[in-house]
Amino acid sequence: MRKGAAVSGGAALLAAGLLITAIPAAHAAPTRPAVPRATEARPPTAGTDVVPLPETDTPSLVDGLNDPVDAKAAPADAARGHLAAQQRRYRIPEPRRDLTPVQTLRRGAEETVRLQQRHRGVPVLGGQYVVRMETERGRRTVTGTSGKYFTGLTVGTRPAVSEGTAVRRAVTATLARLAGDRLTRTGPDGARRDAGTDGRALRGASAGLVVVPRGGGVLTYHVTVRGAHPATGEPVLQHVYVDARAGYPVLRHTGIKTLVPSGTAAGARRGTAARTDAPAAPAPDAPGEPATGTGVRLVGGKVPLAVHRPTPDGPYVLSDHVRMAGTTKNALTTWDARGKDVLDVLGAWPADLGAFASATPDFGEEATDSGAVDAHWAAGQVFDYYKERHGRTGLDGRGSAVDSLVGVTAFGEPYVNAFWDGTKMVYGSGDDEFRPLSADLDVVGHEMTHGVVENTAGLVYAGQSGALNEAVADYFGNAVDVDRSGRSMDDPDAGLIGEDLCRTAGPRDCALRDLDDGATTAKDFLGVTFGVDNGGVHLNSTIFSGALWDLRQDLGPELADRIVYKALTEYLTPLDGFTEGREAVVAAARALGATARQVDTAKRSFAAHGIVRGWEDALGADSDTLLRKVNTDGTEVQAGGGWWAAATSNDDGSEPYSVYAGRTDGKGAPKLMSPNDGRFHVNPATDGRTVVWTAYGAQGVDVLSRPLAGGPVRTLLSTEADVLSVRVAGGVTVFDLYDVFGDGRHVGFLRAGDPRPTYVDGARPDTLTGLPSVGHGRVAYAKLYPTGDGDRLGVEILDLATGKAVLAEQHGEPLSLGRTGVNATHVFWLNDENLDDEGQTTIRRTGPDGTGTYDISSEYKPGALVASDLTVSDTAVTVSAEQAGAGGADRLVNADLPKVWQLTTDGSRVQRMSCDRGMQLSPAADSGTRVVWLDGTSGWTNLVTRARPAGRCG
Repeated sequence: MRKGAAVSGGAALLAAGLLITAIPAAHAAPTRPAVPRATEARPPTAGTDVVPLPETDTPSLVDGLNDPVDAKAAPADAARGHLAAQQRRYRIPEPRRDLTPVQTLRRGAEETVRLQQRHRGVPVLGGQYVVRMETERGRRTVTGTSGKYFTGLTVGTRPAVSEGTAVRRAVTATLARLAGDRLTRTGPDGARRDAGTDGRALRGASAGLVVVPRGGGVLTYHVTVRGAHPATGEPVLQHVYVDARAGYPVLRHTGIKTLVPSGTAAGARRGTAARTDAPAAPAPDAPGEPATGTGVRLVGGKVPLAVHRPTPDGPYVLSDHVRMAGTTKNALTTWDARGKDVLDVLGAWPADLGAFASATPDFGEEATDSGAVDAHWAAGQVFDYYKERHGRTGLDGRGSAVDSLVGVTAFGEPYVNAFWDGTKMVYGSGDDEFRPLSADLDVVGHEMTHGVVENTAGLVYAGQSGALNEAVADYFGNAVDVDRSGRSMDDPDAGLIGEDLCRTAGPRDCALRDLDDGATTAKDFLGVTFGVDNGGVHLNSTIFSGALWDLRQDLGPELADRIVYKALTEYLTPLDGFTEGREAVVAAARALGATARQVDTAKRSFAAHGIVRGWEDALGADSDTLLRKVNTDGTEVQAGGGWWAAATSNDDGSEPYSVYAGRTDGKGAPKLMSPNDGRFHVNPATDGRTVVWTAYGAQGVDVLSRPLAGGPVRTLLSTEADVLSVRVAGGVTVFDLYDVFGDGRHVGFLRAGDPRPTYVDGARPDTLTGLPSVGHGRVAYAKLYPTGDGDRLGVEILDLATGKAVLAEQHGEPLSLGRTGVNATHVFWLNDENLDDEGQTTIRRTGPDGTGTYDISSEYKPGALVASDLTVSDTAVTVSAEQAGAGGADRLVNADLPKVWQLTTDGSRVQRMSCDRGMQLSPAADSGTRVVWLDGTSGWTNLVTRARPAGRCG
């Protein structure tokens, strides 16, 4: 994915926390009194530790128990019986009714039972509770419990929105997030393509109702959206949770699970790929004889390979039937996917795919150059590590097939990434700079560990839980690599991930991450949206993996590995964040008999990385806060006439969004503008006299208006389509109507008293318009229109007094246009003429009559901005943007995140509005240099403001 394509400028932040809420787990609600220790007839044994969780009366961790349970009952029944018998401790009213078995893990005398919470029969997202038991001499006891059971759920489970409406809204929301802030002339195949019109590029499927555990609960449809990015053609997998009462997407995160996020550290060309429920691989023919072959790794050195010859006179294939012999009929196989596109293998198994083959057991250059030798050898090493150190057979612990695909490309071009898709590992082809992605053992260990995580804790791949997922994958992947290479844990390069991938660059220049980078929550945690790196799953992972790696250095590999594995398989649950991860590791250390000194060492490892209870409180911002904990998703902020307008939910994010307006200087209290009618009121705008916004309800979408001074709410427009954004100035409201399954995308406007809207393009089906701005008697918008030699893009300016529209002069031929802005003297917009670069964007202006076009910031100059939003005042142009080429080796850390930048209207000066390290989105200009925006630096989604730029920020 080219840089800058993933984030819509209007996306609101779910900044620091878990998937469920922007609020970190330890602070998601006012703290209740600590859950009392059990006071049943049989009290907990001495040393019992009960850790409360603020969102629920059920403790997040209970350890040190010795409570007897039925030794003859099935494990799940015994576990639920314990929870029922100890109701004063757990506050779970009906465990047998509301907890369904997910998995039972047996390890010697120990049993770990995972139970899924249901609310009135509907599954609760991330609601999972774990009961650990032990049997000795016929006596079964519960030794501890952990997880999340949400006791405060009261939401009804009858939807008001149809499943079809939910799917349509989910697809539209995904399109809007991917590229809704652009009109794009061509796709990768040269055909006309636009994010606002090609509904066939994506498809949605409902997985049924799910309760999102915010506050009393939010009833949603879980919709999975799959397909190709409408502008770039890259793979898309989005999980969208659509409110079942009003039809608004309240939670969205990508299912992409790659080695590195798209557009970052591994190379110039990267695709993305996603976990899916892919069909299982066909088993290679089992008859025949196993054999030992050889092959040469990409980094050099001949290695033994377990191979198979299905027929006496046939070829040998990279299929290992020996490692799992006697346990299952499955095999460890490496498949030849050269010439296969990432879309061919994502969630699918191509019919003509075959295991990598050779006429002799000694595999030659083809197998080496494709990465097949490395993938097969390394998969065996990782399999052996889990079997020998942890007694685990296969990724699911039950001897499942281990399948690796090598040589995958993207549109016939090199693919520099790797991923686990739920059933198999997929390794990209590499390019001139990077070897095939299986070339480093820690990469293979990383991807295979994603399979282990999926089959144990199931850590949701977003926000802090996603960062834990990445951290654990990095830890075990690197543990295998370091141990098999014989490298000392004291080696300064021992913590590098992917250091062997580069063809010419040295290890430190090549490495994707360093577990010894010293990252801490206080100085390195980045609050970002789920549209960027899935909420920081890679950006923030080394904070936690660094603590684990310190533990391995201090306690030794064997004990540390056993502790982390036990925490993963027996303590962690899907929505756990850094704090819960710390508690799980410390508890696992105690359970394994670690000494008091060793437990203290574990605690110090986490403290050194800032992972302590309440760590989120240390995060701060350098801007003035106007509205705290906005708790919304997918909604813009606007300002004008000394006022701001924003949508916000309640403290736990469980209520439908409301529109508030307030003064940009922070004086006075904000005003509630929208009715409390169960709809989601979003994307507000104001000119200091009127507030306009969009309301999503079960029956459709309305554009509403209300005077700031008070008065009735007026309905300006009712539609079944979506409305991306609205703007208002001088009594004129403009909007961007977005109907991906019908009439396309069109800009309309209403003047005071108009009974119906006027569409600037006459709503012609062969023309698309979008991204409007209004002011000083003019409406500006991007336009995609047919000509004799194909489709053209331009910015059109409509004079409201005369009704005359003119196309602005262009320099060159734009392939993509972004947001427009109008001030008293000029019209501004984002312009992109090169879709093959890193997303650099030209900021262009023209006169009110469309003449005198001038680039105030060129995409071709060094350090050009990668902008996704634009807002203007009479003296300044402000964008949310990354800076191309900034950051050097630290690009993953900060420089690639959208920041708020401000330029003078002639481009003579460019400055940052804030020097904070977190994500900054949806800037809205008031007057002069004052801007408001949504900021995630503090770990929350806050509406903030500054009256003047902060400077160059170093």
